[in-house]
Amino acid sequence: MRNVSRYLPPLLLWCCVAFYLVWASSRARTVRRGRSVVRVEVGVRDSSSRGHLVSPEKMRQRILRGGLASEGMPAGEVDLSGIERFVERNGFVERAEASIGYDGVVRVELRERRPVVRLRCGGRDLYATADGYLFGAPSGSALYVPVVTGSYRPPFPAEFTGSLADFVAAERSRTAERIAALEREKYPFYRRERTNDENMRALRRRRISKGWFESEELFARKVERLRAENAALRRRYRDEARRVEAEIARLAARQEAERARQKKLEKSCEDFLKLLTFVEFLEDDAFWRSEVVQIDASTSASGAIDLTLVPRSGPFVVRFGRPERAEEKLDVLMRFYRNGLEHLGWERYRTVDVRFAGQVVCS
Repeated sequence: MRNVSRYLPPLLLWCCVAFYLVWASSRARTVRRGRSVVRVEVGVRDSSSRGHLVSPEKMRQRILRGGLASEGMPAGEVDLSGIERFVERNGFVERAEASIGYDGVVRVELRERRPVVRLRCGGRDLYATADGYLFGAPSGSALYVPVVTGSYRPPFPAEFTGSLADFVAAERSRTAERIAALEREKYPFYRRERTNDENMRALRRRRISKGWFESEELFARKVERLRAENAALRRRYRDEARRVEAEIARLAARQEAERARQKKLEKSCEDFLKLLTFVEFLEDDAFWRSEVVQIDASTSASGAIDLTLVPRSGPFVVRFGRPERAEEKLDVLMRFYRNGLEHLGWERYRTVDVRFAGQVVCS
């Protein structure tokens, strides 16, 4: 009895709390059903000092045009989950939270993604985050991040939105499916090859024997006829073997082409991620962030990214090459700034090339 009296007060307390929560939830639904939407408010969390991808007012107008919430709508008819899904369909929105209060105000809080670069090259206009998430640049966006221009074509479709890693994984899966389908196309040829081999073995086993009362002349004619038949069959079987081998080789070549295409795509995506890392490196350094005013990207003969930097200090361009060994190349360029251009003059050269290890080649 003593144990029961000890646990009874906490148990009653928790029962009261549970009852209050159920009552409050029911009361909130009842009050909400009896109210109408007064207005819709949109807020952006962690707004970047570099600008914004979309203004709260523009997003509010999108929600209103979508008919998800409007002034005068019964509060009980507002689909808060639908509003969140609608807002998150925009690639630049990382997360959205929608709620409606007792005052009838629908509040939508969204968190924008934080891109590190804007790509305006190869017919594309999109942003990319540091972890490789890609989305099209919203109209009217005003975000102050480095811009990459030029003829370089990123290794994904112009309309693609999403994670680059997911894109590569999906392409790898599609490539595996195509290779498997091509392997299945080989099966009939494997069966033909097996049948043809069996026919060849049967042909080699063919024999003829002379009858008891058969003349030598008749037996000789039978032997010649058998030889002619065997020769014709041998030619047919060999032709069949060549045709089957050619078809299997053709399908195998298509499989190799698929593997090579996938390997090239993965290499191109690795280069693209290196480009993002390079841009981040520039942005983390106060001097280079101010010095580099433009990044021009093109594709070299080998298919790799080739970068050209436009500096603020002089009327020259810097041939940077692949976005690798960035710190080493920029250190060499900095030494050339201090020990070369400061003495020779900033307008002496039109091209400064730092693609070669430990060297600066000017023209």
